[in-house]
Amino acid sequence: MMKWSDLTWEELPSALAACGQAAMLPVGATEQHGPHLGCGVDSVIAEELCRTVSARTGVPMLPTLPYGCSLGHSRRWPGTIALPPVLLIELVKQIGDWAYHSGVRRLFIVNAHVTNAAPLRCALEMLRAEHDDLMVAVINTATLSERVREFHSADAADWHANDAETSIMLAIAPEGVRPDRLKDADDPDRTCGCVFAHPVNRTSLNGVTGKPSIASRDKGDTWFNWLADDLAALLESGCRENPPLDHSWYSRV
Repeated sequence: MMKWSDLTWEELPSALAACGQAAMLPVGATEQHGPHLGCGVDSVIAEELCRTVSARTGVPMLPTLPYGCSLGHSRRWPGTIALPPVLLIELVKQIGDWAYHSGVRRLFIVNAHVTNAAPLRCALEMLRAEHDDLMVAVINTATLSERVREFHSADAADWHANDAETSIMLAIAPEGVRPDRLKDADDPDRTCGCVFAHPVNRTSLNGVTGKPSIASRDKGDTWFNWLADDLAALLESGCRENPPLDHSWYSRV
């Protein structure tokens, strides 16, 4: 594993050179996850996934960003600490700027919280507009491959704290799971057919969408391995990728 925070300034250039000047930024959230999961689920998954993939690929991982755009979880349940979208955009933009000046030219933003996706895409647009030779990818963990997408939404299309997240937490961080609360934690997906994107306090009775009662560590082990395998493959491909054209600056002769 290659943690950015463990490397000295003398070691960082060679670490980046060995992997195509690449780095990962894990992004999670701090928000309620029903009565059975701790509030750090998204950050725990993002960090453990990047830690595992860093060990396989040699791509350094920046410190995990533990706060995200969780406004949709409302203030109904304690535990959510949310950033507004514009602040998340600017925060990731600043992180990307400083990573660039440290030598990063391939930045993989690994996002484990669904509603971070739009602000992170905006940060991507700003970074690549400012740094012509910086390649940026936003990778949303729940949709990084077809098999990963399928298991996340198997018990609820608008899933949250469901079988997938609970099983993965049982596998990688069981201390964040309350097994005695699983039996009664299920809550159905009420968003089917909705035109509007309703906040969670208008779609869930307890902050859950899905069936955590059917979660198991065995499923979590399998599913986490799929996540790690598919993310590692994506990074290995990205570390070899170059832009289709060498330069995009327009100059008038």
